Amino acid sequence: MSSAVTERPERDPHEPRTARRAAGLLGAFNAAGVLDAADVHVAAGLGRLGGEGDERVLLAAALAVRGIRMGSVCVELGAVSHTVLGEGDELVDVSALPWPEPDAWQAACAASPLVAAGADAPCGRPLRLAGGLLYLERYWLQEEQVRHELDRRAAAAPPAVDLPRLRAGLERLFGAADPARPDRQRLAAAVAALRRVTVLAGGPGTGKTTTVARLLALIAEQGARDARPAPRIALAAPTGKAAARLAEAVRDELATLPASDRARVGEPPASTLHRLLGWRPGSTSRFRHDRSSRLPFDLIVVDETSMVSLTLMARLLEAVPADARLVLVGDPDQLASVEAGAVLGDLTRAAGVPDPALDTALSALDLPVGEVVHGVVTLDRTYRFTGAIADLARAIQAGDAETAVTVMRGGDPQVRFVETADGQPDAGTRADVLAAGRALDVAARRGDVEGALAALEAHRVLCGHRRGPFGVTWWAGEIERWLGEALGSDGQAGRGTTDRPVLVTANDYETGLYNGDTGVVVHTERGLQVAFARGGPPTLVAPARLAEVQTVHATTVHRAQGSQLERVTVVLPPAGSPLLSRELLYTAVTRARSGVRVLGSEAAVRAAVARPVSRASGLRERLGAV
Repeated sequence: MSSAVTERPERDPHEPRTARRAAGLLGAFNAAGVLDAADVHVAAGLGRLGGEGDERVLLAAALAVRGIRMGSVCVELGAVSHTVLGEGDELVDVSALPWPEPDAWQAACAASPLVAAGADAPCGRPLRLAGGLLYLERYWLQEEQVRHELDRRAAAAPPAVDLPRLRAGLERLFGAADPARPDRQRLAAAVAALRRVTVLAGGPGTGKTTTVARLLALIAEQGARDARPAPRIALAAPTGKAAARLAEAVRDELATLPASDRARVGEPPASTLHRLLGWRPGSTSRFRHDRSSRLPFDLIVVDETSMVSLTLMARLLEAVPADARLVLVGDPDQLASVEAGAVLGDLTRAAGVPDPALDTALSALDLPVGEVVHGVVTLDRTYRFTGAIADLARAIQAGDAETAVTVMRGGDPQVRFVETADGQPDAGTRADVLAAGRALDVAARRGDVEGALAALEAHRVLCGHRRGPFGVTWWAGEIERWLGEALGSDGQAGRGTTDRPVLVTANDYETGLYNGDTGVVVHTERGLQVAFARGGPPTLVAPARLAEVQTVHATTVHRAQGSQLERVTVVLPPAGSPLLSRELLYTAVTRARSGVRVLGSEAAVRAAVARPVSRASGLRERLGAV
């Protein structure tokens, strides 16, 4: 067991997470910090409604509820007793808890009136046991929907493609093929033209956006043959910030292409996935576009797919027309959605066999065959990131803690390691914060919207925790104090709202702003306005129209996902934090273009690199199953 796992002190019987009336297994697991009060109450309520008194079944139900909160779609009963779990500030060693014997536990669940046993069992019960995995029925149905949609589209007749024209387009857009050095961007574009669903995976700087822009031109050319109308194209991402970045990057890349390609592609609209699907008043999980009202597009590109939850992916797939192309773009090594599911990771790591029809077409195009499974093409050549940041990212990806620490201690100006056990700021962090704050203040006061937005992205403090000495709340207060002292009585701490950097914390469909969007208050001819970068000219919104915002001096790593910043300071929690993971550190490091500073202990770095997030799911194993 990891040295970071510690004995958890006895839980305060009066704290909110304690289920004071819980007894038996539920009480023991709640007292140990594995189950929250909500998990216990839901399981106990199901037991009362379904007439189930077996405490083993109720424990399994509570763990399934807990799993959803922790990002898993289900719970693997045969393995959960060997897992190190964490609910609060520490990991919990669960090996000493009274776990039921796995075979008897599964048998009890299979016989329970609360559980539909088997993949083919009728619906109508709150839980589902399939292949040793216990689901809440809702999430089983969503996972099955995603699997069936993907399998159905893979089995359907492929899009009609003019192979000679496709070959000519590949030559024009990607240059002459080099058999000795296959171009995976070229391969990905061809696969997107030949399949209904394509997954374009790769880390930052591997050319995903370049590939997207060129495959848009390639598919638009196919659609334009025989005087047919150009395909209707939509760009989308989980957050407004990511959608704006996608639109801007695609527009810039399209500007480098021939005029004929630019004319065929046009300027595809970009939006959040929620806006694309159509907000339905009064509902948080259903949308205007669904299987009875499909999206009006022929090609849909979704960026930052790692952030898409199982629920949202199910809603997307049912709304995509059966004859449309869908391209899912993202980095499976980044943090997954804050909600349950890791669909991109499941797709990129699912076993399977190549599609013979696809391989025949690829062979005719002199492209590699036998390596594309489930439409997944991974870009592995880095174009933008070089030097120490790229070396550090690769070491983290590979789970190589020794190399990661070596890079961080190497003295390269791109990567700085400030060893601290308490997460307190150093002089370099303060200097970066003040430099960005002063630049933002000057630009905002003189009405320089572009300059203010650039200053907003110059530096950001990224935290794994929200609260405590390693969290966003503490750091935001400290930065506010620094800026107030540096800018004087009219500066950051003492003024009203001018040059305040803001974070949107809830979707606002009326203004078109979404959870995670960042902006800055600037002084304009119309008075104070909040400027947001939207992938084109900045959007200006009156402060009074913003419903739910907060000052953004520091953010969680999750909030920063989908952003690119010039420099970042990463505040690592202690090695025992359950939030510390390989994906968290990798995502934080790869937000930076030119500089990364890591505040934390070597033990925390090693713990993060060694601890990949494990989200239980059956999609990876069942994808492509009959």
